[in-house]
Amino acid sequence: MSVIFLIPGPLRAFTAGRREVRVEGSFTTLRDALAALCAAYPGLRDRILTEQGEVRQHINLFVGNECVRNTEGLATRVADGNEISVIPAITGG
Repeated sequence: MSVIFLIPGPLRAFTAGRREVRVEGSFTTLRDALAALCAAYPGLRDRILTEQGEVRQHINLFVGNECVRNTEGLATRVADGNEISVIPAITGG
């Protein structure tokens, strides 16, 4: 199984400049897919997840078009070929 993570510009320094990262493995949930991503690119872990392993407040994750904050969070099921978007919150004034 493989999924594709879409990496925003501010985090591409941790993926060697890659906009898209394909992760392969035997996983069924977003938590498992994120673990595989962070194993390949360790610098991403602390930017996406807290010390307790939860999604940081200023990060939104989408599996397809669904924000996981509105579904099952990190227990959201992923399927082969899913695109997972990492979207940092944007603030300004």
